[in-house]
Amino acid sequence: MGIIVQKFGGTSVANLDCMRKVQAKVEKALASGHKVMAVLSAMSGETNRLLALAKEWSSSPDPAEMDSLVSTGEQASTALFTMLLKDSGIKARSILSHQAQINTDSQFGRARILNIDKENLLKLFETYDVLVVAGFQGVNEDGRITTLGRGGSDTSAVALAVAVDAELCEIYTDVDGVYTTDPNIVTKAKRIPKITYDEMLELASMGAKVLQTRSVEFAKKYNMTVHVLSTFVESPGTLVTQEDESMEAVLVSGIAYDKDQVRVTILDVYDKPGIASSLFAPLADAGVVVDMIIQNTSRDGHKTDMTFTVPRGDLEKTMSILDGIKETLGGGEVLYDEDVAKVSAIGVGMRTHSGVASTMFTALHNEGINILMISTSEIKVTCLIEEKYTELAMRTLHDAFELEKDGIRC
Repeated sequence: MGIIVQKFGGTSVANLDCMRKVQAKVEKALASGHKVMAVLSAMSGETNRLLALAKEWSSSPDPAEMDSLVSTGEQASTALFTMLLKDSGIKARSILSHQAQINTDSQFGRARILNIDKENLLKLFETYDVLVVAGFQGVNEDGRITTLGRGGSDTSAVALAVAVDAELCEIYTDVDGVYTTDPNIVTKAKRIPKITYDEMLELASMGAKVLQTRSVEFAKKYNMTVHVLSTFVESPGTLVTQEDESMEAVLVSGIAYDKDQVRVTILDVYDKPGIASSLFAPLADAGVVVDMIIQNTSRDGHKTDMTFTVPRGDLEKTMSILDGIKETLGGGEVLYDEDVAKVSAIGVGMRTHSGVASTMFTALHNEGINILMISTSEIKVTCLIEEKYTELAMRTLHDAFELEKDGIRC
């Protein structure tokens, strides 16, 4: 008998009525002859409530104690949902991270899964038809609870699906799949029936909230098919899977944006070997993710300017680090601009066809949108623009690539 893993987010388990809809999804999978592992998030709003509570008690909450606190949200939802299943005569039990033996490192608040005890879970399936597992959490080598970061229940679900050799991992949310862009901004956005791991990874990294980035990395690494579905409406959803020839025929699959960015510029940096390392190594050591980088042409053979982007939440940390090393770099002024955003065109079809950058630049130019920085990868072209033009840029690019017609086909 095969196993299906089903993950339900906070809005899916927000109250009793929502949980009854979740129960119907579980019962449907049981009726198809499968065992079910249901991975639950905390009820909608509960994690934020707990975080706010911690701030009331402590100006600087201890990370380990914070994980102990916020993980109770998932503990509550799994227990309540299991009660619901048991009252319906379903053989079910709730499982917490230490019981599932989801072993992680000790990076509290952003732990990474190291391994999961497969045999322990399969043995439990000998007794129970449904295992309701608390998502978002793990346990370190000292037996302390850890959490996997925002959206971590997605990663929990995919990792558990891999561990038990599940036939499929279904991710249930309040949307009915992955869209060509944010439908709240572009009304013509349409659902993508099938998307590659790489495309989904790029969309997730750009702020698309359907799947956590690390869950997609897990799925790609172990070739686990992920099906994104809605808890509340019937829809075919979106399959996240390996690419095939039909998927490569679509030049651009989606347009993504990210407003959580700051552009930082260091003036008068020494133009000599080793300076880039002296700048970016301390940022990396502090966990600051640097994305777009531009080094200007040397003005006099000795000095230049360096510009890069970081998440807004890391701005204070970045400025503190730069203040400590700017004399080593050349002693120039450090400037920053928070009123910026990234927009990206994403598609595996770019690997074998040209023209995406040209179409993108022309479309933005025609709308009078200035491009501040550009970066590219094998399947993505990203432009940094003024934040106030984000929505206009999204609609413009969606139209330019005709994504309402399933993208530009080769």
